[in-house]
Amino acid sequence: MGTATRRSWVVDDPALSLTAQAALAGISRSSLYYEPVPPTPDEIAIKHLIDEWYTAMPFLGSRKFTEMLRKRGYPVNRKRIQRYLQEMGLVPIYPGPNLSRRDAKAGIHPYLLRELAITGPNHVWGIDITYIRLTEGWCYLVAVLDLFSRYVVSWELDDTLELPFVLSAVERALSGPVPQIWNSDQGSHFTSPHYQQRLTGAGVQISMDGKGRALDNIFVERLWRTVKYEEVYLKGYADPREARQGLTAYLGFYNERRLHQALGYRTPAAVYYGTEALTEMGARSGLLSTT
Repeated sequence: MGTATRRSWVVDDPALSLTAQAALAGISRSSLYYEPVPPTPDEIAIKHLIDEWYTAMPFLGSRKFTEMLRKRGYPVNRKRIQRYLQEMGLVPIYPGPNLSRRDAKAGIHPYLLRELAITGPNHVWGIDITYIRLTEGWCYLVAVLDLFSRYVVSWELDDTLELPFVLSAVERALSGPVPQIWNSDQGSHFTSPHYQQRLTGAGVQISMDGKGRALDNIFVERLWRTVKYEEVYLKGYADPREARQGLTAYLGFYNERRLHQALGYRTPAAVYYGTEALTEMGARSGLLSTT
């Protein structure tokens, strides 16, 4: 649910202070007075290009993005691109040492998936956030993925990177079966006490990718590429409402009808729920995937 919608819940009520209403709505009080400044056409174009390039080449860093944009005619500097990457929630990934075993910091947990055989549904779930471009802006998609079946357990869309939309996806995911292990990167949403307390309270082991590791989050990275190449880039959503409608339809298709070669040409839902996946018509539909 978008921040703008949550702001609309706050009203002038002498029985309940603005501070209390903002807390109940999951927003900061200061956001009640914030009038968002629309992004410039250049910012939108640059962020859309960064999104495309990062989706195809997630190992690129701010230096290369800066040079690539300059070649496209955008007079940007590296500091600006670093800021955009941070705003978009993008961190370049690359092979590197196992940093997840270093001395513990607040909210950081070790990576538990190395050499782990994932044996069935609800053994390991992964969570991540990605940038979704709109015609005149952007929003953010968070999804919880069952790594064994590639089934999208829950997802949420929002126009900001504030924590409540992540917690909303977490709550929806935990309304059914609970995984043994829940993996994420080391982003601020996933190191927050509210997020971690909800998982540990449900008896879930928290696992975190090593910082800058290219392979730790591979299943969710594949999901993002699939969603963007097969849906987002083809549709060109005009606004968040259109994005929500498109993603609702696509993720339903992804779970229920899109066949995956790695799953024996079954759908994620068939593997997750343990049902037969294929009919003769489905097998001939051509909806095959290696992801």
